[in-house]
Amino acid sequence: MIDLRTTYLGLELRSPLVASAGPLTRELDTARRLETSGAAAIVLPSLFEEEIVREDTELDLVLAAGTEHFAEALDYFPRVPAIDSIVDRYLDTIRGHKDALEIPVIASLNATTTGGWVRYAQLLADAGADAIELNLYRVAADPERSAADVEANDLQLISDVVAAVDRPVAVKLAPYYTAMANFARQVAGCGARGLVLFNRFYQPDLDLETRDVVPRIDLSQPWELRLPLRWVAILRPLLDPAVSLAVTSGIHSGGDAVKALLVGADVAMTTSALLRHGPEHIATLEGELRAWMADHDHESVAQLRGSVSTANSEDAASFERANYLRTLHSWTSPPGLTPL
Repeated sequence: MIDLRTTYLGLELRSPLVASAGPLTRELDTARRLETSGAAAIVLPSLFEEEIVREDTELDLVLAAGTEHFAEALDYFPRVPAIDSIVDRYLDTIRGHKDALEIPVIASLNATTTGGWVRYAQLLADAGADAIELNLYRVAADPERSAADVEANDLQLISDVVAAVDRPVAVKLAPYYTAMANFARQVAGCGARGLVLFNRFYQPDLDLETRDVVPRIDLSQPWELRLPLRWVAILRPLLDPAVSLAVTSGIHSGGDAVKALLVGADVAMTTSALLRHGPEHIATLEGELRAWMADHDHESVAQLRGSVSTANSEDAASFERANYLRTLHSWTSPPGLTPL
């Protein structure tokens, strides 16, 4: 009997397959289908502070329109009923999912101010989220801020949130920190219970006719798994075993989940594959994971996890600089093409 159980952020999960943040986890109907198909937990889409501020600003402008011309008319304005805000709707989503689902519900937060990170994290925890994922998505475009400044700011906000909530906190990182291994260890030192590797940056595009900057959403591809695989393999031996590691981006098959576990991940998170194939694809991933484990005589995820991290790999250097040289030398010219 194959045992798929794992632990993530101190939460006991039935398997390492987690539905990460995306449209499917927001809606209760599809969240139920994910659970029925075998998802061990779900991560809700992020609550963005910019959207909260924009909504508040637009509402204030609407309510105040004309008052500078007819101040006496304020006495005749009807009482405005309570208005559902973005925050209210997000908190209701947490409560509704918690009431309807048995699997853990992880809230995601992306704020822009220290006060915002702490305030909204407290609200998410109070609404019943089983854990909170801090979505550190930023572009370091200010030339006056050094890498050390950016890292110090991120570490401070992580410490502030961890101190403010009674829920486990995971941090979703981008791969662009100057010294990733050092920074990851500092994040864990701030009290984060887990790291999610990596945040996918959605790059802007240009419309050649209008010259407008336009958004482009491209679903992930399996090859994108290579970057988080490398870093999980490197980080697993460097971090306390109690610090969870999640691989996200590029998980499209049960084989991809196996790779994540082999290098030391506690869970494999997927969104793009579910958007392509539907919530029921989780069951396909689990079936492929079970089949691989049976074929390779692995009885449990615990037995499988970390067996190819840098601490256990026969060729640990292949995760570091040596991989660069080997990759270059691995190229073979197609038939009929003269090598350079």
